[in-house]
Amino acid sequence: MTHDNDLADNLDSHHAATGFSDRVALSITLALRFLADTFFAKRYGNRAIVLETVAAVPGMVGGMLVHLRCLRWMVDDAGWIRTLLDEAENERMHLMTFVQIAKPNGFERAVVLLTQAVFFVFFFALYLVSSRTAHRLVGYFEEQAVVSYTLYLEEIDAGRVENIPAPALAIAYWNLPADARLRDVVLAVRADEAGHRDVNHGFADALDGTTAVQHAN
Repeated sequence: MTHDNDLADNLDSHHAATGFSDRVALSITLALRFLADTFFAKRYGNRAIVLETVAAVPGMVGGMLVHLRCLRWMVDDAGWIRTLLDEAENERMHLMTFVQIAKPNGFERAVVLLTQAVFFVFFFALYLVSSRTAHRLVGYFEEQAVVSYTLYLEEIDAGRVENIPAPALAIAYWNLPADARLRDVVLAVRADEAGHRDVNHGFADALDGTTAVQHAN
């Protein structure tokens, strides 16, 4: 996979909450952001591990449910399934990269297991009830992910986080230079998150219209 910096050009992009569904999605996002800030503070590598294990769930859940919906109604998916599954795979690679960087302890691994289990059940139910709200929620999640990785970069640039060599896994996945460092990895991940942000807000917007991709409802 190649890294496209253009995805991160508009880092401050935010979708204004309009209507009850958006406000619910934004409120959930901000509540989870508060918990992450409280628990991890500035340990951004460890925060990324929990963030990415959660972030890898929506694409897989959404892709599976859209796939099943298309099978039941024998309709085309308009490219949604592949996009969502690619997102899930990309987020999984983020997780595998930061596991090598942050080396989570036993307690943090237990938190990951619990968090993923709870979030999977929640998101699965939410997608069944309102796929629009689910995609908006992911869009807001990704907005916060961009913020978190920007703060991570600031810690690296200030010397408070060591700019260690990038793992070989990350170099191969993002096609980074052989001498790439942690900063290069965080830039690549942030660009990915900006792309997922825009895609999921776009899906939510599409589901607002009467001519939207009907199978995703």
